[in-house]
Amino acid sequence: MSTLVTGAAGFLGSHVVETLLRRGDTVVGIDNVNDYYPVHLKRNNLELLKELGNFTFIEGDITDLPLLEDSFRKFKPTRIAHIAARAGVRPSIADPLLYSDTNITGTLNLLELSKQGDIESFVLTSSSSVYGNSTAIPFKEEDSATDKPISQYAATKKATELLAYTYFHLYGLPINIIRPFTLYGPRGRPDMAPWLFLKAALTGGVIKQFGDGSTRRDYTFIGDFVPGFVAALDRPMGYEIFNLGNSETVSLKEMLQVVSEVTGKELNIELLPMQPGDVECTNADISKARAKLGYNPQTPLKEGMAIFHDWFVSEGHHNL
Repeated sequence: MSTLVTGAAGFLGSHVVETLLRRGDTVVGIDNVNDYYPVHLKRNNLELLKELGNFTFIEGDITDLPLLEDSFRKFKPTRIAHIAARAGVRPSIADPLLYSDTNITGTLNLLELSKQGDIESFVLTSSSSVYGNSTAIPFKEEDSATDKPISQYAATKKATELLAYTYFHLYGLPINIIRPFTLYGPRGRPDMAPWLFLKAALTGGVIKQFGDGSTRRDYTFIGDFVPGFVAALDRPMGYEIFNLGNSETVSLKEMLQVVSEVTGKELNIELLPMQPGDVECTNADISKARAKLGYNPQTPLKEGMAIFHDWFVSEGHHNL
């Protein structure tokens, strides 16, 4: 049994690959190692994974259909963990064509190849951004607000969910869709708020606070998230959508207070207006994931941020 993991060099992808390898699975990873954020961070992730064994890495793009065809022929994966994507709300507004190409065309390539093979399980990584400014709190998987995305990034993610349903309906491809909620933790992405906040706090830099600090996020520790993702890979169910969050919301002001506490630093905060495409609140209803995946997040924000901080300092990211 071989699992193909797209986006294997990134934050979420590297953690999923590591978990699979440590339990003895054979994994083929693919990633284009682009420069959306510093490439050396992705190379470091790959070096860690290669040390674990049973891991083959392909440097390439999921929009490259011939490359994918060759990889399917050569490695004959039976499971797909599709994580690769262009991420981020604000960059998608600036470059929507790039986001459409990677997120939609890349996903379509994988679905097309999967319908022809012996794929037993396909997990598609979507995003909590698809809920937009839904007023139905907490967010439930069946919320119709996902039909009205408020950024190009969210629209591409919703489009992949619809494509996935089509391939389930037409070809019986078993697909579980995961909607992550604001992940953070070791090997996190440097464009995301938790990393930016830690970096600024530890170096005396400016923290940009967009809005009055009342916006709320469902911050989810990577160590809680990954078991839910892997459970979705292990339990094909036809076509299902799952929220994987912490289910507790934290305001921006509260998050910044936690950052100050775990770093022991006073923060230098610059107040700025809300950004286009940003949402007021994210909050996951995880009752379905609890029931069907055994998902059970346990890490409070302060504990998770303390772990993230210790890793961050140990890796020297505060000195860069």
